Amino acid sequence: MSIRDMLLALCVVVIWGVNFVVIKVGLHGMPPLLLGALRFILVVFPAIFFVPRPKIPLKGIVIYGLTISFAQFAFLFCAINLGMPSGIASVVLQSQVFFSVLLGALILGEKIKRSQIIGILMAAVGMLVLAKGGMTGSLTDIPLIALLFTLAAGFSWACGNITNRSIMQNAGKTSIMSLVVWSALVPILPFLLCSWLFEGQAVIESSVMNIGIPTVLALCYIAYLSTHIGYGLWGSLLTRYETWRVTPFALLVPVVGLTSGALILGEQISTLQIYGLLLIMLGLLVNVFGGKLMAKRARSLSH
Repeated sequence: MSIRDMLLALCVVVIWGVNFVVIKVGLHGMPPLLLGALRFILVVFPAIFFVPRPKIPLKGIVIYGLTISFAQFAFLFCAINLGMPSGIASVVLQSQVFFSVLLGALILGEKIKRSQIIGILMAAVGMLVLAKGGMTGSLTDIPLIALLFTLAAGFSWACGNITNRSIMQNAGKTSIMSLVVWSALVPILPFLLCSWLFEGQAVIESSVMNIGIPTVLALCYIAYLSTHIGYGLWGSLLTRYETWRVTPFALLVPVVGLTSGALILGEQISTLQIYGLLLIMLGLLVNVFGGKLMAKRARSLSH
């Protein structure tokens, strides 16, 4: 990978990592479900008039939109609104990797490697330590419901990964941006309906009529910078390089998320929570790279 493209990948990592802080800023002036609806409205318009429809069945677009777009971000926005620190949310959301492995084995019959089992167990212990660390009565408290909602967001992301895998494999070459833009049509109505049911018409009207500049800027960042530019650059890199060269950069997103949460929002993390976060990240690394390292070691021993 060229230096230029490595820098582009790092730019995407920074954009996506800071995105969690921006979500928290946006939630200061708007309820989470309404924020989600406006985010996807901005993702769709006016891009849908310039981006061609993806050449996949309507079913695939709907599933992607309901799982990865609606369920994931509904749970994530609500979790952050309920007190989940933005930096910790960026780490816990990576539970989607482990949920994807488990769902792939249960639904698709995929074989789980020993390194993946080790990684999942390490991450599970890390989650327990993280939850325990939030019960200390300090500024770093994490409400249990916020932690569960973040895990639900990761599970929703994993469901989208699994249900769309076979559809995308049979769809031929499909642009990531076309799928992102057209599937963004799907969650708009569910977000608006849930906002009306759970947040109320009065809150919706007040939030829209009194929307502040920070919320507007947050929406623009989430919709255009994080989605359009982020996914656009990421998709471009994936078309020019092997997946294994590009995807490991995503492991740096939680690092940026934690750093930006601490620097911009002053989020504090207890010592026990740091241990939990390290276990989760180590489990993620073992899951991604452990199989290759074990195979390489086995080959070297055989020689």
